Amino acid sequence: MSNAIDTVKNIWKIEELRNRILLTLSLLLVYRFGAQVVLPGIDASQLTNLSAQADDGLIGLLNLFTGGAFSNASVFALGIMPYISASIVVQLMGIAIPYLQKLQKEGESGRRKINQITRWLTIGITLLQGPGYITNLYNILPREAFVMGNDVTFIVSSVIILTTGCIFAMWLGEKITDKGIGNGISLLIMVGIIAVLPQSFVQEWVARVTESNGGLIMILLELVIWFVIILLSILLVMAVRQIPVQYARRTASGGYERNVFGSRQYIPLKLNASGVMPIIFAQAIMFIPIAVVGFSESEMAQSIASEFNNIFGFWYNLVFALLIIIFTYFYTAITVPTNKMADDLKRSGGFIAGIRPGSETGEYLDRVMSQITLPGSIFLAAIAVFPAVAVSVLDMTQGWARFYGGTSLLIMVGVAIDTMQQVNSYLLNRHYDGLMKTGKNRKAVA
Repeated sequence: MSNAIDTVKNIWKIEELRNRILLTLSLLLVYRFGAQVVLPGIDASQLTNLSAQADDGLIGLLNLFTGGAFSNASVFALGIMPYISASIVVQLMGIAIPYLQKLQKEGESGRRKINQITRWLTIGITLLQGPGYITNLYNILPREAFVMGNDVTFIVSSVIILTTGCIFAMWLGEKITDKGIGNGISLLIMVGIIAVLPQSFVQEWVARVTESNGGLIMILLELVIWFVIILLSILLVMAVRQIPVQYARRTASGGYERNVFGSRQYIPLKLNASGVMPIIFAQAIMFIPIAVVGFSESEMAQSIASEFNNIFGFWYNLVFALLIIIFTYFYTAITVPTNKMADDLKRSGGFIAGIRPGSETGEYLDRVMSQITLPGSIFLAAIAVFPAVAVSVLDMTQGWARFYGGTSLLIMVGVAIDTMQQVNSYLLNRHYDGLMKTGKNRKAVA
C-alpha cells in the first residue's frame, strides 16, 4: 500500500504530468456534465419509456457507449460514435483511394488533412443520424414530453444541437490527446462505460440479494469470474509472438565505435493486432438485417428482426462470433504490412535465422501472423459473446452481463493499459520507478 502511495506522490511531483492529468479529468468531467443536459424542448420527467428502450437490444449497447446520454435525450445523445464511424470509413477508404494513400505517406501534414476529412465526414454522419434519433423520440415518448411541440423548428434545432454536441465531444477528445494524458476519444468512451457500471451493479445486487436469487454468494462468484475475465482480456491485449531477428554486423557506440556481430532483437507480432475493431465492424453489420427487414411486415421478417435484436440470443451470438473471426483476419491483413516489415528488415541488415531476406521473410511473417491470428480471433470472439453465456448460465441481469466481455470490457482494459503506459513513461523519464515498480526515486544516470 505504501508503494502505491509513493507512486502517486511521484506522479504529483512531476508538474507537466500533474497538469496533464488534471486537464484530462476536467475535460472528462465536462463531457459527463453534458451527458446530463437534456435537449431543449423535451421534458426530462417523461423519459421513462426511452430509458426502458435503452436497456434492451442493440440500443442498449449504444446507450452504454454514450454513458447513458442516449437514454437521457442529451445534447451528447449520439456520443462520439459518429466520429468512430467516420474514422473507420476513412481508414477503409485509404486502402482503395490513391489520394488517401498519398496523404498517409506525407507524415504529419498528411495526417492533419486526413483528420480534417474525418471531421467533415463526422458532421455528415451526425446530420444523418440526428433526424433518426429525433424520429425515435417521437415514436417512444408521449406527446406531452415535447413541451415546445414537434414542428420543423424543433427538429432542425435538435439536429443542429446533436451535431454540435458530437463535434464538441470530438474536440474534447482531441484536446485530451494533445494536452492531457491517454487517447482522448478512447477515454471518452471508457468514462461513459464506467458511468453506467455502478447502476448495473446495483441492479444485479438487488436481483441477487434483495430478491433472494442466489444471495451474496452469487455476487462474490460473479466478481471472481469478472476478475478472471479481466485478466484474460489483459493477456489478449498484451500477448505477442516474438520473432528473433539477427544482425550480422552493426555499429554501436559507447564512448568509442565498435562492431557488434550476431546481435539479436525481436519483432513483436501481437496475438490480437486488430484490437476491438473486429467487434465494432461486426456490430455494425448486425444492424443491417434489422434495417432491411424493417421494410417488410411478413412474419418471417419480423422473426429475423427479433433474433438479431436479441444480443443475448443464440443465433445473434453465433453470427456475431463468425463475423468477428472473419473481420479479425481482414483487419489484421490491412493493418499489419508484413511485406513492408520484411523490406525494412532487409534494408537495416537484419534477417530471421533460416529465412532468406526479402520476399521469403515477408511470406514467413505472413504465415506466422495467420497462425497466431486464428487463436487470437477465437479468443476475441469468445470474450465478445461471453455476456450471452453469463445471462443464460448464471442468470445475470442484462445490464451487468454487458461488462463480462464484448467491446465494453476490451475498451476499458485497452484504454487503461495505454494510459498507464503513458504515465509510466513520464515516471521513467524523470528517474522514478514505473507504475509496476516500487515507486522509489531512482538515481539519475550521469
